[in-house]
Amino acid sequence: MPLTMNREVFITCAVTGSGGTQDRSPHVPRSPEEIANSAIAAAKAGAAVVHCHVRDPETGVPSRKIEYYREVTDRIRDADVDVVLNLTAGMGGDMIFGDVEAPLPLKEDGTDMIGASERVGHVAECLPEICTLDCGTMNFAEADYVMTNTPGMLTAMGRMMTELGVKPEIEAFDTGHLWYAKQLVKDGVLDAPALVQLCMGVPWGAPDDLNTFMAMVNNVPEDWTFSAFSLGRKQMAYVAAAVLAGGNVRVGLEDNLWLGKGELAQNWQLVERAGTIIENMGARVIGPAEVREKLGLTKRAPKG
Repeated sequence: MPLTMNREVFITCAVTGSGGTQDRSPHVPRSPEEIANSAIAAAKAGAAVVHCHVRDPETGVPSRKIEYYREVTDRIRDADVDVVLNLTAGMGGDMIFGDVEAPLPLKEDGTDMIGASERVGHVAECLPEICTLDCGTMNFAEADYVMTNTPGMLTAMGRMMTELGVKPEIEAFDTGHLWYAKQLVKDGVLDAPALVQLCMGVPWGAPDDLNTFMAMVNNVPEDWTFSAFSLGRKQMAYVAAAVLAGGNVRVGLEDNLWLGKGELAQNWQLVERAGTIIENMGARVIGPAEVREKLGLTKRAPKG
């Protein structure tokens, strides 16, 4: 497949993830106010989309509390800058097995398994334009942790998102996830054309070498919209790679804490640097209104 560079690029800022990064940088936002403020600063720096998890304000550990999501949503919606809101729906599928000789019962510490309705509950409450759908199960970094997203769970969650009028951002960590995403569209669970995020270099999904990346790109249907990212020091290299391959870009503290050697980043700085790379490649960074038009999104107020 020949490369067709994207000339109209949107930037997603992944503001704060669910990883244990809260004690590795003072810039990783914890409270709903900090998360919203960091997202707003990223939007002012050029991010058209902000992708948000929430954390316990005291400990910084990942949380699923709807009230935290609602506060983040309200603060961003009330801000003096427009931005497309993308909330995670990836929480609630975590399994931590026992040791190799006795994998069951599952370890209570770290295991978090809930039903489809609860996993989408904050999406129904907050009504963001976009929410994520991790489109497969995989071994995820740690020895005994499995990120669990069964076909039945994905079908149920996908139908709920579609019925809510919230566009799923398919998170594809490997080629099989793209394969199943296409099946969800074929089955009418998700609307076409779909939106997909190519998640590169996440152990133990697709490695972030360019051959694997292009295999992922070549498995994205031509009428779909895709973004891509990689972790750590390769984050900015993947800004260029994604644009060159015809996609959009994601940066942010969920995926990378560093601006340079020995220099911890803030979200707005990562967005600003990504924008410079995109413009120096001869492309244009587009804003939230253009993204809504491109993806068929509707900005709505939360319920109540």
